[in-house]
Amino acid sequence: MATPMSADAFIRALKAEGLTVVEIGNWRNHNRNSKGPWGPVHGVTIHHTVTKGSARTVDLCRRGHSALPGPLCHGVITKDGKVHLVGYGRANHAGLGDPDVLRAVIDEKTLPADNEATVDGNRHFYGFECENLGDGDDPWPAAQLEAIERAAAAVCRHHGWDERSVIGHLEWQPGKVDPRGFTMTSMRQRISSRLDNGTPTTRPPKPSEPKPLPKPTKPVVDLSKLVAAARSDPAAKGTPVTYSGVRTVEAALVDAGLLSKSYSDGHFGTTTVTAYAAWQRSKAGGSYRGKNADGIPGRDSLTRLGNKYGFTVVV
Repeated sequence: MATPMSADAFIRALKAEGLTVVEIGNWRNHNRNSKGPWGPVHGVTIHHTVTKGSARTVDLCRRGHSALPGPLCHGVITKDGKVHLVGYGRANHAGLGDPDVLRAVIDEKTLPADNEATVDGNRHFYGFECENLGDGDDPWPAAQLEAIERAAAAVCRHHGWDERSVIGHLEWQPGKVDPRGFTMTSMRQRISSRLDNGTPTTRPPKPSEPKPLPKPTKPVVDLSKLVAAARSDPAAKGTPVTYSGVRTVEAALVDAGLLSKSYSDGHFGTTTVTAYAAWQRSKAGGSYRGKNADGIPGRDSLTRLGNKYGFTVVV
């Protein structure tokens, strides 16, 4: 637990760790503090942007969009290894996440599986968005990976945290898959080594190409179990979670703009059925009509949803 460092202390810490920092506009005062508190802070969350092009990526993370106003993080780490500061204070990056994960971060212990989304992560985490398409194929240049390592280490070093205070978005919020293309275990190992070296270097050495990192495994959704959950009791509320794949599908519907996060609770109730029916009627979902858009997942529409939002369907 810690009080957020000042904006000036933040940029000093990043530069002291040997990073090239680019200041974007009035980043020190660009935040979402009017919508909720910023702090106490407990850790750092790493994301990927699902975008291509550094200028476009930085602008999007600074401004946000109609459904999610900016800033969408504190720093944007582009493929060339530069850290672009786009906001400071509360930022729309982490969203709701698992209280058990937060407790593990605070205690600096091994992370449990994330299966709830009830705690405000925007209040408690620094956030770095990293330029990458997030498809598992877009490469992570050595300079960018080293910048992620240095940026996270800079924050940890300031607060006296160890590498277990750094998490991926996929470890915080059910259904998320970012960052995809490297593992957070390997990144925490890099951060640990850097912190163990003591005083930060002010000039980064020329990065070498790392060994290819294994691709993370996609979440898997069982169609038959999902259908059973959807048909169990659509009118009920607060039904205990019976199948974790419901959360994965709900998170995808949230990302598609069809379901409010407040209903992403692992319960395939009336609101989720309505949201899934809207997906079935959409072009991406298959443009179904009538009884074929009843909100009960089918193989084709669920596969389309998985392909778009990062999970695998088994039948």
